[in-house]
Amino acid sequence: MKDETGPPATPVTQGFPENRQVFVYDTTLRDGSQSEDVQFTLEDKIRVAECLDRLGIDYIEGGWPGANPKDIEFFRRIRDVSLTHSRVSAFGSTRKSGNRTTEDAVLRALIDARTPVVTIFGKSWSLHVEDILGISRQANLDMIRESCDFLKQSSREVVYDAEHFFDGFRENPDFALETLRAAEEGGADWIILCDTNGGSMPWEIERAIREVLRSIRKPLGIHAHNDSELAVANSLTAVRAGATQVHGTINGIGERCGNANLVSVIADLILKLEASVTSARELSRLREVASFVFEIQNRPLPKNQPFVGDSAFAHKAGVHVHAIRKNRRAYEHILPEAVGNTQRILLSEHSGRSNLAEKAKEYGIPLDSGSPEAERMLATLKELEHEGYQFEGADASFELLMRSASPEYIPYFEIDFFHVRMEKRGDSEAGLSEATIRVRVGDATEHTAALGNGPVNALDNALRKALGTFYPGVNAITLLDYKVRVLAGAHGTASRVRVLIESAMDSRKWGTVGVSENVITASLLALKDSIVYGLLKSGTVPRG
Repeated sequence: MKDETGPPATPVTQGFPENRQVFVYDTTLRDGSQSEDVQFTLEDKIRVAECLDRLGIDYIEGGWPGANPKDIEFFRRIRDVSLTHSRVSAFGSTRKSGNRTTEDAVLRALIDARTPVVTIFGKSWSLHVEDILGISRQANLDMIRESCDFLKQSSREVVYDAEHFFDGFRENPDFALETLRAAEEGGADWIILCDTNGGSMPWEIERAIREVLRSIRKPLGIHAHNDSELAVANSLTAVRAGATQVHGTINGIGERCGNANLVSVIADLILKLEASVTSARELSRLREVASFVFEIQNRPLPKNQPFVGDSAFAHKAGVHVHAIRKNRRAYEHILPEAVGNTQRILLSEHSGRSNLAEKAKEYGIPLDSGSPEAERMLATLKELEHEGYQFEGADASFELLMRSASPEYIPYFEIDFFHVRMEKRGDSEAGLSEATIRVRVGDATEHTAALGNGPVNALDNALRKALGTFYPGVNAITLLDYKVRVLAGAHGTASRVRVLIESAMDSRKWGTVGVSENVITASLLALKDSIVYGLLKSGTVPRG
């Protein structure tokens, strides 16, 4: 394969000032935590902040100190954490109507958080001022100006979020601009234009920012939501139009449809726009950070997430694989290693001999794509996929399939037969399963039984018990995940099922698959592959 050592594509930078400094502001811990099904513990928030600092994020918005005890404790704890680059910001609102700034609880909480940066939001849309707050436009302008001034007098860097700015600018541009001037007069260091409802189009963003730049001298930023699936595009458009601070969250988590995904924003800024971003020196950490933020939420990183997902640089079609073997630029817009990802070759009925040869190369198996062996293996693969097998999440099963085709392959063991019995007494009692199995290793056999809390668990226990006599290392293999999918068909409960198992040993993880009309049989096939693969990778020699 041709090795491309430089960026595989020329960035589109027309009209973008070379090396413009762009600052990245992360609100995962505040705006991101408002996402449905997302909940950060205090320890989670500390760990995420440390992770963002290692990535080189300029600003970390830690939460709203007046909103709940956890955020108050976070700001106390984070003062003792040695962040090497990031500046922590506390978030709140302008003073309430009728309050003095010195007596306003929200502003006092922001000061008490003792962060170097404070961020407050105010209303830019007359609809919110008159219909929601129920105050005059002048009163709203006074709230913005006086709140920014109060915080600046406390020697804080002040970031002003102009909430609903683009909706307000679309409906009443003069008033929307007045609110920004009020923040500027109050001494705000940054003015951030917010697409709070996430409904703006890129051309609307560009037009509004160019107009704002004629009226405001303070540096601008963009805070985009993803309700129209344009948050990343709108953020990049804003930067090209003159914004120098970008708000967002890791993986785009956030209220409703989420925020701008900073993983994509950072990658695009650096690799496409060639902007000067502090995170550039740690760009290869992007996948690690994206995975970590989802991991602590007990959620998998979506396979199709741009730049960092497993499928971002995965190639399935034979034509694609044939091309990238000659030049990776043919079907890869960047080098996957730049963002901490890797290229993957997938096997399926769409595969060609190039896919097989490339996978064999990964496994250290010599295979000529033009050989009869490759043709036979491709036919086997397509037949198995027709039966319901899928190897995209089960690379270990496919590697074993390829190795077993060699005449030198010695199987670790064979299963002669198995039997499972299940029993349950009464609705309130837990069920119990017993599995009996006989395995053959070379000329020797082992016949044993084991109990489990279900049939698959009982089979797993019995198989390990039988093999332990021959391969003691089998007990170091652990089962991480087990999934069953009923394959499409018109046979109801008699339909074929596909079982996917994820296993691990030390730091290595692998996936295996089994297919059958019987879920127990399918499970045993996947379990068998899991154990064989673990023994193979541990260096255990099969006993022939």
